[in-house]
Amino acid sequence: MYPTNYLVSRLSHAADSTPDKVFATRPGLSDVTYAQLFAGAQQIAQKLLSSGLQPGDRVAVQVEKTLEAVQLYLGTVLAGGIFLPLNTAYTGAEVGYFLSDATPRVLVCDPTRHAELTPLAGNATVFTLDKNGAGSLTDDLPPLDPAFQPVTRGADDLAAILYTSGTTGRSKGAMLSHKNLASNSESLRDLWRFTADDVLIHALPIFHTHGLFVATNVSLLAGGSVVFLPKFDAQAILDAMPAATALMGVPTFYTRLLDDPRLTLEQAKNMRLFISGSAPLLVDTHEKWEQRTGHRILERYGMTETNMSTSNPYDGERRAGTVGFPLPGVELRIMDDGAKVAQGDIGVIEVRGDNVFQGYWQMPEKTAEELRPDGWFITGDLATRDADGYVTIVGRAKDLIITGGFNVYPKELESLIDDIPGVLESAVIGVPHKDFGEAVVAVVVPETPDLTLDQIEAITTTQLAKFKQPKQIILLPELPRNTMGKVQKKALREEYATLFA
Repeated sequence: MYPTNYLVSRLSHAADSTPDKVFATRPGLSDVTYAQLFAGAQQIAQKLLSSGLQPGDRVAVQVEKTLEAVQLYLGTVLAGGIFLPLNTAYTGAEVGYFLSDATPRVLVCDPTRHAELTPLAGNATVFTLDKNGAGSLTDDLPPLDPAFQPVTRGADDLAAILYTSGTTGRSKGAMLSHKNLASNSESLRDLWRFTADDVLIHALPIFHTHGLFVATNVSLLAGGSVVFLPKFDAQAILDAMPAATALMGVPTFYTRLLDDPRLTLEQAKNMRLFISGSAPLLVDTHEKWEQRTGHRILERYGMTETNMSTSNPYDGERRAGTVGFPLPGVELRIMDDGAKVAQGDIGVIEVRGDNVFQGYWQMPEKTAEELRPDGWFITGDLATRDADGYVTIVGRAKDLIITGGFNVYPKELESLIDDIPGVLESAVIGVPHKDFGEAVVAVVVPETPDLTLDQIEAITTTQLAKFKQPKQIILLPELPRNTMGKVQKKALREEYATLFA
């Protein structure tokens, strides 16, 4: 449909071949066909161009999840712009940093934040879009121009900038090209066997790689349909299962669904695939899910800078606790001090392939630190690889604890503690200590109210070397998480920074 636009030409194949097929069903709202989806995207592209958008200009977006927001993504790319989605939880101060760093030509925000964000937008044109898909962006859209031609964009042109969460230092804008997004989604479509017959339950946010570039792009490339939910809703997901075939989620989705008695073999019998990512999935969750549904969750690994890099197999053993193998076309190595580690040893994951981003926006020095000249990206994730080739993430390099000169890998302790009866989950952190440099602290969430510190200490003191044993164990009702379900260890380190002062 749009042959001169590298990414959208691929995403719009189904709109060419089956324009009347339903792309999205929405509870309480009308269905949206492929033809309608791309017609709306083209109209938004026309509006953006008429507002002065030039090739390579950024379009910053902080809006609720709607089909109109998906059309804005597609329309931005059609207009030759660079889509810059922002987490809806970001404060005005945080958004102000992104706007000053990215200098967008256009800002689209919720009407309730228009007055707050407009002064931060500089010379950008500001449009609004609310949770119902209404606002100045979609008001008075130009009529569909049959002669419309998208701005020509090639494989290496930028399609999006996604800011990292900024857990260490200020957030970095990862620059993603048309080829980065298209190649990764095509690999996932083929690996996970998505076809036009699939119906994906889409309950993820769309300001993040997982919901926007995996769930949405894979469905579009396959010509399938989505049940488009504005947010996670256990009842809505369970209601959708009998007519759906796949679900992409974060671990929190699966733990919350397990709490619902309606999750049964019968309810899930039409489903063919459950995928989890964005945060580690507990082995206990894997096992309980298989018992309840008859399905084994497929876990994969990726990050903002690389999209998806590994996946457990579709056919073959999906090993709990691992993230499987490199995707087709993705090279992966585990390194320490410039050399590959021996099998089973811990090192830092590096990846190379068409999925790897183009660098950090306005940060050439940071790009040079993490993206080697030969294309290898240093992820900062610590991992091992076993004799069968399965990759297991053991933590982030920044989470490594050095206590008394010894390295402690939090994942090892967390796996041990999580297996203790009565423990739901744990997070192990290092906090300042005057004698040891850092002290090991275990933050534990009980599954049962009668769990005691003595029970945990009985295991850790007998099964761990002295230097690995937590110097303090803290019980909390829950761990702090971000919107994608990742445990926020930075928040825990800040909370307990003076524990041994």
